Amino acid sequence: MTTSVIAPPLTVNNRQRIESIDLLRGMVMIIMALDHLRDYFHASSYLFGPLDLTRTSPYIFFTRWITHFCAPIFVLLAGTSARLNGSKKTRKELSFFLLTRGIWLIFVEIFIISFGLTFNPSYSFILLQVIWALGLCMIVLSFLIYLPAPLILLIGILLVGAHNTLDGIQIPGQGWTSILWSLLHTQGIFQMDHTKLVVGYPIIPWIGVIAIGYAMGNLYLPGYDPGKRKKLLARLGWGAVLLFIVLRWINGYGDPSPWSHQKNAVFTFLSFLNITKYPPSLLYLLMTLGPGLLFLSLAEKPLGSFTQKITVYGRVPMFYYLIHLYLLHLLAMLAAVLTGYKWSDMILSNFITFTPQLRGFGFNLPVLYLIWIAFVISLYPACKWFDKYKRSHRSTWWLSYL
Repeated sequence: MTTSVIAPPLTVNNRQRIESIDLLRGMVMIIMALDHLRDYFHASSYLFGPLDLTRTSPYIFFTRWITHFCAPIFVLLAGTSARLNGSKKTRKELSFFLLTRGIWLIFVEIFIISFGLTFNPSYSFILLQVIWALGLCMIVLSFLIYLPAPLILLIGILLVGAHNTLDGIQIPGQGWTSILWSLLHTQGIFQMDHTKLVVGYPIIPWIGVIAIGYAMGNLYLPGYDPGKRKKLLARLGWGAVLLFIVLRWINGYGDPSPWSHQKNAVFTFLSFLNITKYPPSLLYLLMTLGPGLLFLSLAEKPLGSFTQKITVYGRVPMFYYLIHLYLLHLLAMLAAVLTGYKWSDMILSNFITFTPQLRGFGFNLPVLYLIWIAFVISLYPACKWFDKYKRSHRSTWWLSYL
């Protein structure tokens, strides 16, 4: 499953995969676990936001900042994978798959992931985040694929590049128009009977990201010159990084939160990097996707034993995502009991970091990193088993939905 500069991807079980894509996705999944573990286990998470420049430290800031790369790259590669999957299907078959998988992912977000985050069977708190966004993106993409490829790319670029023109539009209140606008572009919190609905991932820019990823999939189709692909990915990656630096420096268009001079040069640099994620601004996406493209341009070479292990996580992302949420919540519950809290304190009806009874719980940053490393390693056997199971049961239709 390797992609060389001079050769097409190696075939695994008579089917091609792109190892550079699996490697990048695997790295993203590993880093994502750090973000979620930080929410549950880091003591400062219960006291202040990690990007709050008045209270954070550079170490805490970068522990959060590095995880910014996860969602954009995950959604981009989902689009790329859809294009590669489509090369083996008719357009109608691909459209049906994207539509049904998108509906399934929204169901998973609302009923399976929400429960994993809260362990609260009353579902009094539902957070619509990356999996819901990915599901809705797939539903939209199921219709976009009928358009010409250049038009799909143009739509993606316009949604990513122009959506910040909508930043000034606000629809306050708890009505359906407010909810709809929040789903499209503005993060919001809504009380619906006994359930608090939190829209964490407004959808417009994410549709743009998956559309760009779908167009990028053409670079990985059989017959496309690998050397040409590497050069193009490198140019696009450097172009995105340089555009980010220029737009951020002039504090012009691209992010609703300008950077400013802080108490010292280090914190001024942190302010420069402190970009808006909800919804992801143009600068946020340039800052994260640019290095992702550069990584892909450099990763097309035979992998070593260590990087081969990372690709295992990248081949089973949904399986990894689900089991890691439930396991980390169970571990957090155990840690709470062992440090003098009640297990019921971990039955949540709000963001975990907004839970008053957990103030004072948690560990320092070095302990958090040790927990993270051990946690990711502990997931490897299950991910390896499921990867092997999927590859040996390719004809089992439901496995393509995990």
